[in-house]
Parts: sequence; structure tokens; C-alpha cells
Amino acid sequence: MQELFQLVPAAYVVLRRGGQVLLQLRQNTGFMDGHWACAAAGHVEAGESVGSAAVREAAEETGLRLEPRDLLPLATLHRTNGGDSPRAQRVDFFFAATRWDGEPRIMEPEKCAALEWFDLDKLPDPMPEHERYVLENLAAGALPAIASMGFGA
Repeated sequence: MQELFQLVPAAYVVLRRGGQVLLQLRQNTGFMDGHWACAAAGHVEAGESVGSAAVREAAEETGLRLEPRDLLPLATLHRTNGGDSPRAQRVDFFFAATRWDGEPRIMEPEKCAALEWFDLDKLPDPMPEHERYVLENLAAGALPAIASMGFGA
């Protein structure tokens, strides 16, 4: 009998200001260091809802206080790294936020080298492929509610 796979859930908050998005430059994490990524994102913790995770990550990484009602669902991305591990599959929940309390600032300087606003149609390089996919499709007005990435045909 084949072992059941396990999905690793993550919450992403796309902080928007007009046609811009707030991104962080990752460092010292061991994953995608040197890449620009959503300013607020992280794994959903045991017993935590995805909305609560999004609010928590925004506070931990940017110092912004968000209300769950201010999170607009953007997309759900089911992806795989192609490995055989039962934890090789991910499900990413992307939310947009245009309202918050506070000013964004680097809260984890050991993990974040910079925090900058970028035009959605002029995203920096490099970026994690799955985040670029979501942001480019958002900019084009063609973001599917549910998408898959990394699977064969």
C-alpha cells in the first residue's frame, strides 16, 4: 500500500499599496536566501487556522497589525518539489491586504536583508518560482483561484 502524502500548509500575505507589492530579501534561512519574496509568509502551525497564520506572520515579519477581515483570499497553490518524501507536497494560501495598522519594518534582521516596495509589473530577480507565478498572474488579472505547480501533465 502506498504511503499517504502529507501537505505542508503555508500562508502568504501580499501586502499591496496601489500597484505595488512589499517584498523582503531573504538571508540566513537556508532556503531561497538572496531571493525577493513576499514580505509576510510562513508555515501554518499546529492548531492554527490559515488566516491566523497570515496575521501572525505579518506581525512577526513586518510589525504590521492585520485583522483577519482585512485578508482577501487570492489563490491556493498546490505544488510539489517532485521528491518522494510524503512531505514533498505543499499547499500555499495567498491573501492580499491593503489595510493594516503600523508601518512595515524589518522585524527579523537576521533573516531579512531588505524590505522594499516593487511595482507588480516590475518584479525583481531572483524570486521563488511559485511566488512569481502568483504575483505575475495577479498583475495580469489572470490569477486562478486554485492552481497546481510542479506536477507532470
